[in-house]
Amino acid sequence: MTKKPLLQPYTSKNLQLKNRIIMAPMTRSRANNEGNVPTDELHGIYYEQRASAGLIITEGAQVSKEAVGYIHTPGIYTKAQVEGWKKVTKRVHEKGGKIFIQLWHVGRISHPDFHNGELPVAPSAINPNRKSYTPEGFKDTVTPREMTQDDIDSTIQDFVNAGKNAIEAGFDGVEVHSSNGYLFHQFFTNCSNTRTDKYGGSIENNARFFFETLDAMKKEMPEQKIGVRFNPSLHSAMAGITIDAETIPTFEYIIKKLNDYDLAYVHLSEPFSNVSEVPHAVTEIAKHFRPLYKGTLMINTDFTFDKGNTVLEANEADLVAFGKPFISNPDLVTRFEHGIALADWDTATFYTTGEKGFTDYPKAKIK
Repeated sequence: MTKKPLLQPYTSKNLQLKNRIIMAPMTRSRANNEGNVPTDELHGIYYEQRASAGLIITEGAQVSKEAVGYIHTPGIYTKAQVEGWKKVTKRVHEKGGKIFIQLWHVGRISHPDFHNGELPVAPSAINPNRKSYTPEGFKDTVTPREMTQDDIDSTIQDFVNAGKNAIEAGFDGVEVHSSNGYLFHQFFTNCSNTRTDKYGGSIENNARFFFETLDAMKKEMPEQKIGVRFNPSLHSAMAGITIDAETIPTFEYIIKKLNDYDLAYVHLSEPFSNVSEVPHAVTEIAKHFRPLYKGTLMINTDFTFDKGNTVLEANEADLVAFGKPFISNPDLVTRFEHGIALADWDTATFYTTGEKGFTDYPKAKIK
């Protein structure tokens, strides 16, 4: 009997996966130690439990101290962090899994409390007007500092260093987080980027920082080990991002230009909210962008087993990423394969510390 598409292996020139079920990157806030170091007893077990995924993409790991915007999130910029991640990748590989790390800079979605009182950086000095969860609880975001050329150059180098650190830590690759209202996304959109230099004022300029980063990274690590993530129809006050007439054309330009690169994949999100009444938004991301990209395309957001198989059967994507179902179902692949009902997740423990709601979800018993 032929397996459903999600359960079939996937092979491209840059990826060889045992199935097409991807564990999506999800912030979990368990690196509650002074150095924001991932630990063997929590992160190691958590990812090892989910190694049956075709590919694991870790939670976002900040590329520098300046990149931080949330409490207890791990980094990939210190020796101790690299050593911590080595234990994680070793566990996943020993279980036959593959794992990428998501490289993260939050830009203006931060607070001075994370930066010794200094302002967070952003493309332009525009307050996203949302809340930042600091060590002292929720606080209002502030007007960030507009990045100088030196800031941009040093941030590019931070991503280069993080990529090299990831390879040293044993990761199979990295995902550049260019999505969900964080730093690169802030450059892409006119609501957060009003620059008049070479990094703003046109679609090409808004995308320049991202491509300069990608170009620098591929000089120092195999470009086949780099994936990228975008959320083209994000329209969210929580992220401080709104859609305008140039938003989708910007992402069309980026996706088309990525055909000139030999990446592991492009990872897209379907809209996080109903955008059917939002002017200029695209409601079906995979369907819209699939014809524009020749490489491996991954899609996510609120997929079920049936919906995932449908999008693959329609050839609108090659891989499907699952987020919250992987939190409460470490054996998600097995449950899909055997038609076992999924366990519910506990939203109250998504961002807490310790093993509760992290490594204590049981696997299903197979009769």
